[in-house]
Amino acid sequence: MSSLRGWPSFPEELPAFDTTDVPAAPHELFLSWLREAGEHVLAPHAVTLSTVDSDGAPDARVVILKDVDAAGFYVASSADSPKGEQLAKDPRAALTFFWPGRGRQVRVRGPATPCDPEVSAADFRDRPPASRAEAFIGRQSQVLRDQADLLAAAEEADRQVRADPDLVAARWTRYLVAPLSVEFWQASLDRRHIRLRYRRDATGWATERLWP
Repeated sequence: MSSLRGWPSFPEELPAFDTTDVPAAPHELFLSWLREAGEHVLAPHAVTLSTVDSDGAPDARVVILKDVDAAGFYVASSADSPKGEQLAKDPRAALTFFWPGRGRQVRVRGPATPCDPEVSAADFRDRPPASRAEAFIGRQSQVLRDQADLLAAAEEADRQVRADPDLVAARWTRYLVAPLSVEFWQASLDRRHIRLRYRRDATGWATERLWP
């Protein structure tokens, strides 16, 4: 499609990125970028979670970031979902944040491990009622033969949550993606994009500029 080349990629004004003045740890810079993105774009906490399936092929989907701290980035899902089953077999994961309205991207690579059960349970209880009910529908990514089956399962899930607001889905899991590398990418209208990578080493974090 020739029209693909005609669509603008970024706004005419982009934020600055001084790579000589950054925090020692990547999560601090990420939080700064996340807060800034939240002032301009929808769903700044949406992130593409990439995993590896049993055949070694990549798989990806968009989820919601639950938290971030010095230990890493937290996402959540049912352990019997495709992504949960993939992470159980191969913990290698990647997260990709993209805020086109700010011309910014953040890439995270590292293993994903389940948090303690009480942490996962607290995460589940913090979900809105409709989101909690959704987790009880189950059969995620299986073939849906009849819309009536989904409606019946949703009604039963709603009933369970209304009957017991503290009910927690047994397989619900919060995962910690502990980064081995975090790359911050700032678009530049002259195409000399700015890339800064934090790389974990024996002493903590090393930073390095990358060619565009």
